[in-house]
Amino acid sequence: MADTSFDVLIIGSGPGGYVTAIRAAQLGFKTAIVERDYLGGICLNWGCIPTKALLRSAEIFHYMQHAKDYGLKADNIAYDPAAVVKRSRAVAKRLNDGVGFLMKKNKVSVIWGEAAIDAPGKVTVKASKSEAPKGALPPGAYQAKHIIIATGARPRVLPGLEPDKKLVWTYFEAMAPPSIPKSLLVIGSGAIGIEFASFYRTLGAEVTVVEVLPQILPVEDQEIQTFARKSFEKQGIKILTSAKVSKLDKKADSVTATIEEGGKTQTITAERVISAVGVVGNIENLGLEKLGLKTERGCVVVDPFSKTNVPGIYAIGDVSGPPMLAHKAEHEGVVCIEAIKGLQPHPMNKLLIPGCTYCSPQIASVGLTEQAAKDKKIDIRVGRFPFVGNGKAIALGEDQGLVKVIFDKKTGQLLGAHMVGVEVTELIQGYVVAMNLETTEEELMHTVFPHPTLSEMMKEAVLDAYGRVLNM
Repeated sequence: MADTSFDVLIIGSGPGGYVTAIRAAQLGFKTAIVERDYLGGICLNWGCIPTKALLRSAEIFHYMQHAKDYGLKADNIAYDPAAVVKRSRAVAKRLNDGVGFLMKKNKVSVIWGEAAIDAPGKVTVKASKSEAPKGALPPGAYQAKHIIIATGARPRVLPGLEPDKKLVWTYFEAMAPPSIPKSLLVIGSGAIGIEFASFYRTLGAEVTVVEVLPQILPVEDQEIQTFARKSFEKQGIKILTSAKVSKLDKKADSVTATIEEGGKTQTITAERVISAVGVVGNIENLGLEKLGLKTERGCVVVDPFSKTNVPGIYAIGDVSGPPMLAHKAEHEGVVCIEAIKGLQPHPMNKLLIPGCTYCSPQIASVGLTEQAAKDKKIDIRVGRFPFVGNGKAIALGEDQGLVKVIFDKKTGQLLGAHMVGVEVTELIQGYVVAMNLETTEEELMHTVFPHPTLSEMMKEAVLDAYGRVLNM
């Protein structure tokens, strides 16, 4: 007989779910995780990781095309779409296998199927369509003192823009195209939309991005998004802001979109359309309604330690609301399980969660934008440093970018940092650590940054905010 009673049962094995399961096991909880499709969830299998594999292929293709800029020769440059996708799927498979290994290593039971909560402490798991991995526990009735919902999110679908998997894609289809379309319309300019626009443009597609808001990358600082937009347009990406796709007319192998912009209407025909208008939490079919569990705008409502309004039931990650990021889900899960254990962890400060977009150029940010700081009536100092003033950036042939920092003028507290340029997604964590430690400008100025590195720009931007910049 399979063991059916646990201390902690987690529904969903994405980054939030599997990391929480590992931490629960480390803390001595008898732990199980329920999964219906694939270990690692969307992020490892169809999101964060495989998209970065695709973008890496596009990046190398771009550099091969510009080999002469580096004193190199490369002839007959081309790409194989099937091989590009195959590599991406292999990367995802490797990580999927890795999650399975981690579950075994940490003695976390994997229950295969689709879960519904019957009552606090009671979960019924029904069989799913996907094949269970070896050693997984079967569907059935299970009990747990603590139930953590980590079911993630799925692409949002707007009326009239419904994906059909052939002509109108979500990120699922965009990640494994049978061929690269000659033309592409991307609806939505958040991280997902912009990353795919960047990928397909680099591989030669004519790309148009439509955004209903006045600016692309709506959560980013105005100055950063303006810089990024100019860069995208220089690459040949057409961008329409304050514009709405009101209708899609599908043909045999193309789609004509009706776009409303500034009181005018135009049509654009493209071979394929990507709908990237956000995501919505997976809260259906979990039994939440009969439990009286509170939801809002498609997400589960939780307190700072991920407790819902029903005792013994918690929610983490995308399903508990924005920002819908894998690293937020992971940390949220750790805080949740440590609170259950009674370790009194600090609640998550969402202002200190970095955001990264892996387009070309990359974009990374943390904390308040300049406008948000002004809206809070904070007297601020702003510092900037361009990539063109950095020796390493020039040596890399990547001298277009910007680092921007925002300080509280009164206290010297670092309120926000925003970057656009090559590898800024690897740089932003320096500012995240600084903000978490409540570092002031004086301490950042006193820190020695290695030369020659891109990271030197982080110090130079701080110096600029205080009139002490050295290399500009």
